[in-house]
Order: sequence, then structure tokens, then C-alpha cells
Amino acid sequence: MTEQALIEAARVSKAWPFQEAQKLLKRFPNGKLGPDGKLVPVLFETGYGPSGLPHIGTFQEVLRTTLVRRAYEALTGGAPTRLVAFSDDMDGLRKVPDNIPNAEVLAANLGKPLSRIPDPFGTHESFAHHNNAMLREFLDRFGFDYEFVSASDRYNSGEFDAALTRVLECNQGILDIMLPTLREERRKTYSPILPVSPTSGVVLQVPVEVLDPATGMVRFTDEDGSVVEQSVFGGKAKLQWKVDWAMRWYALGVDYEMCGKDLTDSVTQSGKIVQVLGGRKPEGLIYELFLDENGEKISKSKGNGLTIEQWLTYGTEESLGFYLFREPKSAKQLHVGVIPKAVDEYWQFRGNLADQALDKQLGNPVWHLLRANGEGEGAGDSVPVTFSLLLNLVGVLGADATAEQVWSYLGNYIEDARPEAYPELGEMVRAALATNRDFIAPTLKRRAPTANEAEALKVLDAELEKLGGEATAENLQNAVYEIGKNEAYGFESLRDWFKALYETLLGSPQGPRMGSFIALYGVPETRKLIAEALSAA
Repeated sequence: MTEQALIEAARVSKAWPFQEAQKLLKRFPNGKLGPDGKLVPVLFETGYGPSGLPHIGTFQEVLRTTLVRRAYEALTGGAPTRLVAFSDDMDGLRKVPDNIPNAEVLAANLGKPLSRIPDPFGTHESFAHHNNAMLREFLDRFGFDYEFVSASDRYNSGEFDAALTRVLECNQGILDIMLPTLREERRKTYSPILPVSPTSGVVLQVPVEVLDPATGMVRFTDEDGSVVEQSVFGGKAKLQWKVDWAMRWYALGVDYEMCGKDLTDSVTQSGKIVQVLGGRKPEGLIYELFLDENGEKISKSKGNGLTIEQWLTYGTEESLGFYLFREPKSAKQLHVGVIPKAVDEYWQFRGNLADQALDKQLGNPVWHLLRANGEGEGAGDSVPVTFSLLLNLVGVLGADATAEQVWSYLGNYIEDARPEAYPELGEMVRAALATNRDFIAPTLKRRAPTANEAEALKVLDAELEKLGGEATAENLQNAVYEIGKNEAYGFESLRDWFKALYETLLGSPQGPRMGSFIALYGVPETRKLIAEALSAA
């Protein structure tokens, strides 16, 4: 595959990262040029509010943005790019999170910038510094290529002063955009600028009079009723959210930023404000939000979502990326039940990748995922056992199954069955054991076979005895098929026969390809399962 072939295929690809990257190609047909006419990096940004700990939403936004970044690089033959992970740590703390220790520390500092509140964990300079460190550790864990930018650092150091001056110069124009969108009561106190009280240190929501944009001087009434004149420079003020977002785009020169559907209105208003400032609204994708297993919107306060730690307990990192790649504009359920399919589909797509034509490769989620933080190695790789098959195996072994037991059974199926030889399979074994322990084993219940099912099971037992322990998965599958097709046993369809096998032998309403399961579990062990089922008939 030549670079030119990749560029040509990328420019007509319907994969959503390339569709998003096309927006940037239209924006910069000759590349992004600096004031001197030389090529400069296209700037991608993701935002993070450090009032809480990083979560799966943080991961998906950085991952999806990275996928668009890599697609743009492929589309342009390697045009320079940057990714900024921005922390809005100058924001005032509005409420105390439920999952934070020493809550009284936060309660005593409500309203203050997050970077000026003591760290309740006792490990960092401030609450924001603690959460920012968590964010960076979180992103580093997954190998993301990014630059970290702190709002507090930019406000305090004066790096945002020029942009703040521009906001003060455009104060009335910003009010003209924002006031019609607000309720009458809110209009009375709304100001684009939020000064920090010189007495309490709280970020104030009060009317502000702009005195001199050049020096940043404003006038407002403090909490104690005194009239204060002070500069907004040097961290003595921040901006309202929608104004702040627009100022950030303007100051940093952001070209691309995606966000959730709940920020649709913010995108609209901030886009108007950045134009007033003299900047340009970034390109971006508005993605749908996650739902729980009941189809309800996930809420951090309700705790009805799935954390990234939970996904990585019951699944794999690759499967998480795969699940987040698919259809970002469609709402997705996010619960443990979606993980097994994501694990198996990831490996199915990865196994197919190497043999696909280039246009099909670019539509394959794994093509993008392998390039998110790497060079694309691993196309065509596969694992010898599916995750669903592992789940059935550990289900039969019970809640107390161990990795050693599983690898012992894997020896029936693959050579050199060791986690060192199959590290990806090792991760799947770990996840399968956790899933079985917490979700599957407590629900499994084998039922007794009916009379006709018992007769079919007896025949299957006899066939397994004939085939012996050296039989291939395909031979075993054929034997199972022939019994199910025999009208003498009264199955209306093969589906009924397989359902009977799953329910009587595995204790589940659904299950694996039985030939593969028997080969993995072992013919003698499967015959024991049949004997147990027949004893219950």
C-alpha cells in the first residue's frame, strides 16, 4: 500500500473518522498556515472538568478525537497535528461530589476555583491538582499522545490576558448573544466575566462593569456589599462557561473539538461568541450519550453507569475502544452485558483486517484503533478461543474456577497453552473468570432434560465415546448436528436441540458452538456433564 493509495482511499471513505477529518481538509485545503505562511499543526482539543475523577466519558472523548486526528494525518499524508487535553480547573466548585473523602474540606470551600481548594486526599497542592494528576495518569495508561493544559495555569500566568482583553472589548457583543437565551431573572445578574472575590476567594456570579479593557479593570459589588475595582488579569477572574469555551478556542487556536449532545446549545452560543472575538468556531462532532441497561441516561450522581475500571475488569482494553468506535452519533447502552460481544467482535474484525481490500480496511474499526497510539501493527492477529466460549467453559467450572484450571482445559484445544504464549488470551481468561464469578455463576441453573431430549443425549454420549478424545471440533460438531436433524428425537429445528444442550448441560439459555466447546472442555468431561443431566431426568 503506497501513501498515495491510502490518501485516495481515505478521501472517499465513509468511516466516520475520515468523514470528520474531511471537515478539516475543507477548512485547510493547503494545510494550516501560520502568520508567516509556514505550515503549523492542526490543533485538536478535549476538555475535562476536574470537579470529579476521570471516567469512561473522558476516555471516549480523547480516544474518538485521537481517531479523527490520525484519520486527518492519513488523509493529508502526514500533516502536523497536536492534541491538547484541557482541564477547566479554574471553575468554581458548585457541589461536593459523592465519592470524595473528607467531604467537609470541599464543603468549606464551595464556590472557590478548583485549583485553590485544599486536596481532600492530602496528596497534592489542591483538589484540582489531584484530579489533574489522575487525568494525566489515566491518559498515559492508555498511551495517548497529548499536551496537558491547565486553565488555572493560563489564567494565573497571564497567558490568557490578551484573550481576556478581547473579551472585555467585546463585552456588549457577548451580552447581545447570551442575554436572549437566559431567563429574565438570570439576565439581571449575568456577566461574561466572573470576578474572584478579594475577600472570600469565591468565583462570583454578579453584574460586572467594564472600566478599561487594556488594563483589565472592572467594577463589581463583593459579597459583603462593598464596591470593588480590580483587574481580571492574573487569575482574579474567570469567564462564564460558554464564554470561557469560546475564549479558549480563540486563545489556543483550536481547530477541532467534539462534545456530547448535552452541550449542543453551548456549541451554538460559544460558536457565535468566538466569531465576535475574531476567531473561528472549531470543527467537531456532537456525539450521543450513554444509556444504562434500562435505556435511561447515565448519571454520575445515580451511579447507574459503568466505570472504565469495571469494563477493564470484565473485558479488555481493545474491546472498550472497539465499542466506543461504533456509531458515535447513536445512543449506546453501557453495562456489563455488552462487553462479551464487544470482545469477540473486536477479534473478528482484527482477524479479517489483513486480507481486506484497502477500502474495506479503512471501514474496519480495528484499522483505526491500531493506529490510535501505534503504527498499526497487528492486522490479521487472532485468538484461538472466543470470549463467549471461555465464558461457557468457566460457567461449567463454577464460581470458584481458577486461571490454572482454565489453562489446563485450553491445553485440549491449543498447543503450549500458557498465558506467556498467549498474552491477549490471558487477558480474556482473567476477564471471563471475573464475569463468571460476579454475574454468570450466580444465575446458572441446569434443568432436567425431557424424555426426547434424554434419548438424544444418550445417543450423543455414545457418539462421543466412539469419537474419543482425539476428535476435532469439526467432527464433534458434525456429530451433534446429525443427532439434532434426526426426526426421531422430535426437535422442530436444530435451534431447539442446541437450546436443550445449553440448558441441560451448561445451565444457560444460549451458548457456544458445541463442537468447539466439547473440544475445549474435553470429551470425557462432556460425557460426565451428560451423565449428570441424564441422572436428573
